[in-house]
Amino acid sequence: MTTALPLSSVDVEFAKSLPGLAPRTSFLLEPIEGAEGLYALRSTSDDVRLFLLDPASGGLSYDPPLAAAALVDIGAAADEVRMFVVANPGEDGVFVNLRAPILVNARTGAAAQVIFDDTVYPIRARLTA
Repeated sequence: MTTALPLSSVDVEFAKSLPGLAPRTSFLLEPIEGAEGLYALRSTSDDVRLFLLDPASGGLSYDPPLAAAALVDIGAAADEVRMFVVANPGEDGVFVNLRAPILVNARTGAAAQVIFDDTVYPIRARLTA
């Protein structure tokens, strides 16, 4: 279970690149002013940016079980991990990827993306108002 530790700007380091973002592993995670629970994950080496959403802030009932190995990979206890979903805004709404959440150790900035094999979690779920 993840926690809602307060999070301002955090230097984030992935052990391996996110799919499609190689060779980038170093990012800065910053809250977006005026948008509670929405963050920008910006590469420290160029202009690549992803939007991440805290699922609880987005009104999502989303708390998938995490394997203990996922926490070990980022050196986090259950009360130190923050879970985010990648948000993709578009003309037809905002969609989130529930199949591949990003975990961040709020204390150290170590991060990993967990990809679920289970199709219960969609890759593209539309956020509702």
